[in-house]
Amino acid sequence: MLLKMIDQIGTKHKFTTLPKRIVSLVPSQTELLYDLGLDDYLVGITKFCIHPVHLRTSKAIVGGTKNIKFDVILALNPDLIICNKEENTKEIVEQLSAICPVWVTDILTVEDNLKMIYDFGELFNRRSEAQQWILKIENAQQDFEAFIKGKVIKKVSYFIWANPYMVAGNGTFINELLKLNHFHNIYECKEGRYPAVDLEKIISEGNPDFVLLSSEPFPFNEEHGSEIKRFTLQSKIIFVDGEMFSWYGSRLVKAFAYFKLLHQ
Repeated sequence: MLLKMIDQIGTKHKFTTLPKRIVSLVPSQTELLYDLGLDDYLVGITKFCIHPVHLRTSKAIVGGTKNIKFDVILALNPDLIICNKEENTKEIVEQLSAICPVWVTDILTVEDNLKMIYDFGELFNRRSEAQQWILKIENAQQDFEAFIKGKVIKKVSYFIWANPYMVAGNGTFINELLKLNHFHNIYECKEGRYPAVDLEKIISEGNPDFVLLSSEPFPFNEEHGSEIKRFTLQSKIIFVDGEMFSWYGSRLVKAFAYFKLLHQ
């Protein structure tokens, strides 16, 4: 066989055999690979790959998403390494390319996510499984869009970090999902994808109806919520599941169900 494919950052790949020893450096994509029936092909994952939970004990842990253990990955003798443009650094991709092909995804929209699933179906000969997940996501999205239709658009800020306080901005997958939820991100026009913000300016910069505090990557607590609320007028503080707003892959099916609960 000869399979020619182009990944989502434009790198051309040629495969003469199906990849059967996969290292995944992206938690959400690890979950997707499992859901496509590729558990037996996964040999290495990151310490942040927590779904499904049993992979933590059955697969080699190769470090984090930005701090990898090169020697551990090399010893696993992979024939494909899965990375993501945002999760992993350009230096990591270049370094790992000395071991084997590195497939890089770039997910900014739901459409990008569906393309990734389609690509994985082609890449790993899981076309039927990939199509099933694509249909599940499309159906879940259509159902949610019917649910959200007519709901008033609310102004929000989506915090991802403290010390300094940082938010999701434009050009992010999070911002795309906020839009689908009929949320207007008050920091959408601020420079940078994850800009630092000054709480003292939160009213003048948009005065959000809701302040969303993500469960990841920073573990916000009630004290953070109280501190932020002091700088707002009547903003409601809501702690949200960060996986539902930032994980792509098969997770989106659960995300759309979660979004419904968020609006009730």
